[in-house]
Amino acid sequence: MTDTQPTTLPENAYRELKPGETYTPMVPPGTDAPELTLRSILFGILMNVLWSAAATYVALKVGQGIETAIPISILAVGLSGLLLRLGRRRSTILENINVLAISTTSGMVAGGTVFTMPAIYILKLHEGLNLSGWMVFLHIFLVPLFGAVFGVLFLVPFRRYFVKEMHGKLPFPEATATNEILVTGQGGTGGAVTLLVSTALSAVYTFCTAGLRLWTEVFTTGIVELPGKVAREVIASSGWFVTKLHELKAVVSIGTGAELCGLGFIIGVRYASIIMAGSILSFLVIVPLLGPLPLEALRAINPSAAGTSADAIFRAVPRNIGIGCIFTAGILSILKMSPVIATALREALGSLFRRSGTAAAPDRTDQDVGYPALVLLGLVTLVVMAVYFRTCVLAGTDNPNTLTAVAVVLAPAVAFVFITVSAWAIATISVTPISGMTVTTIIVTAVVLVQAGLTKGPVGQLAVLLVGGVVATSLSVAGTLVTEFKLGYWAGSSPRRIQWSCLCACALAAAVVAGTVMLLGHSPGFDPQANKEALNAPQANMMASALQSFLGTGNVPWIPYGVGVMVALLLQLVGVSPLAFGLGMYLPMQMNAPILLGALVASALKIGTRDEGTVRARTTHGTIIASGLIAGAAIVGVILNGLKSLSGVKDFMRENLEVPERLVAGGADAEAVGRSLNWYGLLAFVALCLVLYGWARRAKKKA
Repeated sequence: MTDTQPTTLPENAYRELKPGETYTPMVPPGTDAPELTLRSILFGILMNVLWSAAATYVALKVGQGIETAIPISILAVGLSGLLLRLGRRRSTILENINVLAISTTSGMVAGGTVFTMPAIYILKLHEGLNLSGWMVFLHIFLVPLFGAVFGVLFLVPFRRYFVKEMHGKLPFPEATATNEILVTGQGGTGGAVTLLVSTALSAVYTFCTAGLRLWTEVFTTGIVELPGKVAREVIASSGWFVTKLHELKAVVSIGTGAELCGLGFIIGVRYASIIMAGSILSFLVIVPLLGPLPLEALRAINPSAAGTSADAIFRAVPRNIGIGCIFTAGILSILKMSPVIATALREALGSLFRRSGTAAAPDRTDQDVGYPALVLLGLVTLVVMAVYFRTCVLAGTDNPNTLTAVAVVLAPAVAFVFITVSAWAIATISVTPISGMTVTTIIVTAVVLVQAGLTKGPVGQLAVLLVGGVVATSLSVAGTLVTEFKLGYWAGSSPRRIQWSCLCACALAAAVVAGTVMLLGHSPGFDPQANKEALNAPQANMMASALQSFLGTGNVPWIPYGVGVMVALLLQLVGVSPLAFGLGMYLPMQMNAPILLGALVASALKIGTRDEGTVRARTTHGTIIASGLIAGAAIVGVILNGLKSLSGVKDFMRENLEVPERLVAGGADAEAVGRSLNWYGLLAFVALCLVLYGWARRAKKKA
């Protein structure tokens, strides 16, 4: 079939179903449509390779992963339109979803790998253990692959719960944005034009921000950091109010990225408000409260405190409180979801002994990989993982068999505990606290393995790091795969095909990501203290610090962790999501504040009308625009970071394109430039929010 496929979603695609109402996907179960084709496989593989390298580089460079589903969806829709113009069949939405199932493993594997594996270079474990290049590749390749397999296997039993039973009850912001791209691509008119225009607008906006530096990427009342050789310590303003905030170390920061505005619009006010409340507690309560304390007093709270600046205090205390809160939220989520877990396990065990043909087979849109196949694949993975740890990691220890058994049991067990937390976070706020949960995993693993006889030093650090790597990747894969499942549910794809495509593609992504990490590990490296040109790799540096605390000479921040536990319990008592609040405490305010502003734009669309049809039309139109804002920023961000990695290009851009460099070189005062660009950033972001509001408000309900 060619152009006879439906081009619009059912009316109840995004809302909660009424009693007795069912959801019929865009391509109904009885409809035959191309899905797993040579076209989708080849294009998916190409995107997998390209985005695996890009996502790895950007995450190591700026500490933020790329949501690869959105830009890949844009490219898939573009390919479909090109083929149609060439007289070929247009790709179906099911084919494009299969493209995503193959290609978005790039972001899944990269997201888990960069949080842990670069610590091999940061801690110089490859030198301390005299590891060959081949052995380093084996570590960086196998560990994420193990995690990816566990991520798929553990999430499959929960698929129906997240995408079917919770239909309309969870916002699925990233899935919604991606779905709008895919659906408007099928329609070919109206929404597609809006999507392309908003993508282009976001691309221009992002280039002005990150390329030309016409305004800062973060508005702040603290220190403005200008790029290049200009100035790096410029107070945001000389006004009394901002100066007073600076003295109190009560810093307000707002990111000015277009993607943050779009993401906030999709997330909605409720969750964005809870996240922002966590940031307010961290930056405007705890940091100013601890600001007057000397370094010795801070180190009594956290022995690893490195300074008394606002940023240093945040990293030493509130951020670790957030980790404790996130850890407790994970445990609480498991307890609350225990009936779901029990039901899924009961169904899994029951299917193992159920005779073939005793029950009607589910339709195409509800078929998972069989539980016997899942169990077999899981057992094979455990055996290979055990052999790997015993022969390649723990061979030189005193009791390798015991330590191997503990590690091989601990990694999948912790992953299983946190899988539902990761999926729930993505389904609600499109951000999963992988780094916080991975740090928790490293802490728990270090304590358990030390009790089992693991000695401190490079071997112990590597073993604990690799267990953390397995868990981090499993969480990353589960978080993205639940998005794929939701997309398939909306469109009518086969879950089984999505699952097998993901499993096979993870091996390719792991190889590309491993090669990229090794290349960047040799030059420029991941330790900014050793090399000013090194990539920041903030999460991997945090994991390295945790390893040094437990298996080196450092100390453990037990007090902030314990406070985080109590904060989570109190939030649970008053009915506030401790996971969202903990994320707000853990993440920088510059990420959370603009998300709330974007959410307020969505809420403002309800002003002036009580007609549900009008509100729905405005929200749908705004979601398409917001999706374009996310896509344009992601694409330009990758291109700019890729160009700046080329020899000579970074210097050329700084000297010939970036406004601050040329202004100061021309005699302008660096402080005046910094303050002006700081406020320009805020004005530009507010203007973008107003454009989104005005554009979405123009939508009219269908007659």
